[in-house]
Amino acid sequence: MTPNEALITKFYTAFANSDFKTMAECYHPKIHFIDPAFGLLKEEQVSKMWEMLIIRSKGSLKIEFFDVKADEFTGSAKWVATYNFSKTNRNVINRISAEFVFQDGLIIKHTDNFDVWKWSKQAFGPTGYLLGWTGFFHKKIQEQALLSLKKFQESK
Repeated sequence: MTPNEALITKFYTAFANSDFKTMAECYHPKIHFIDPAFGLLKEEQVSKMWEMLIIRSKGSLKIEFFDVKADEFTGSAKWVATYNFSKTNRNVINRISAEFVFQDGLIIKHTDNFDVWKWSKQAFGPTGYLLGWTGFFHKKIQEQALLSLKKFQESK
């Protein structure tokens, strides 16, 4: 296992154990995170997002990861998050592909990709099925996710 494969494994093991502090230790101070739900997050926002998601899951979040690969500069992994979506209390199984860039022995860029329509069908039911593929719906998801993160950060 390369050092960066060990770092990715440490990150997802911490995630599976709801240990957002150890997850944050895996990130470079100048971390950039991108995913379909939040868009682009930077620096402290990234760690706060994971903290918020873990706390709000109230122990219902299950994380599995596999296909961890990394060299000196880049890496990737696949992971699955199973949880109850807090707004609708609907069960979600989200399959995610992650890509990483490393600097100074830490993750400086983390990009998660998943099928928003598949996710929205699970999270929102019929509404997600009908609208989850639209740009309008994607924008609303991002707006709500960012607002939720902002409120969480302000409460800390």
